[in-house]
Amino acid sequence: MFRALALVAACLLASAPARAACVGANLFDALAPETRAELRYRAAVVPHAEGILWRAERGLARITLVGTFHFDDPRHAATLAALQPALAGARALLVEAGPQEQALLQQAMSSRLDLFFVPSGPTLPERMAEPEWLRLAAAMRARGVPGFLAAKFKPWYAAMTLSLSPCALGEVAAGREGLDGQLIEAAEARGLPVLAMEPYDAALTLFDLIPDGDQIDLIRAALLTAEAADDYTATLADAYFAEETRLIWEFTRHDALTNSGMAPAAVEAQIALSEELLIERRNRAWIAPILAAAARGPVLVAAGALHLPGQAGLLALLEAEGFAVTRLPIAR
Repeated sequence: MFRALALVAACLLASAPARAACVGANLFDALAPETRAELRYRAAVVPHAEGILWRAERGLARITLVGTFHFDDPRHAATLAALQPALAGARALLVEAGPQEQALLQQAMSSRLDLFFVPSGPTLPERMAEPEWLRLAAAMRARGVPGFLAAKFKPWYAAMTLSLSPCALGEVAAGREGLDGQLIEAAEARGLPVLAMEPYDAALTLFDLIPDGDQIDLIRAALLTAEAADDYTATLADAYFAEETRLIWEFTRHDALTNSGMAPAAVEAQIALSEELLIERRNRAWIAPILAAAARGPVLVAAGALHLPGQAGLLALLEAEGFAVTRLPIAR
């Protein structure tokens, strides 16, 4: 999902300042020890809370799953090394969005503007208090998006763009790939088919199911952390490479409850809706294409790391289909 958003946002970059490297502070490490312990406990009670590389087996069917981080990082090299046997033995690589879907997504920027923009009606500056809009416009300019364009963004897309750091967006615009893109390149070099698990607009259209008023609240919450977006990206990256996948979600939830300024009940409702729409519903839809591909031989499945853990995570859903799942090590 976020890789798709970053690709679209990169198409909109106008004059984002050049950055030599992405650098940020780890916000999780700055939390009080008792808060860190609580978040780790909340994560640990969720099925498959840790691990980014797994094998699922049922009879002769064999699936290798890797949870991905959608931005470039030198630490991906160890994961790619661990995935070489799976790439060598796979009959296909399954991803959220393959090269064809990425091309369609970029084409949609000119042919399906309704996916990202409000074609008519009040613009964001007309729907927000002036101080809020001025902060939003400034944050968008830092990400290379001029205010006149941001004014027509759908609220959810404005909020998601704010969650992407200017540095990370600059890396995407420069063609530096996250683990998903690096795996696609490796598969294509081997002549391995790359199959998408969903249409190019599947995740984007799900955002429209979020009530309109809640989407404006998403912007307000995102504005509070937009200036620390590089820190946020670094924090999530560190948790990812420590393979603490569910901890990423718990930290995000804690941060929203602590810093959004919204009522806790409203935050919890938004988090539950986001998890259902953007993670669990997509997971359930992906099981059928994964099983169909695995019926023809070994496959490698690459999806955002947050799709692996949980009662409705890909691993638990495969277990419900009779697969035995095993975590695989990555030498770092």
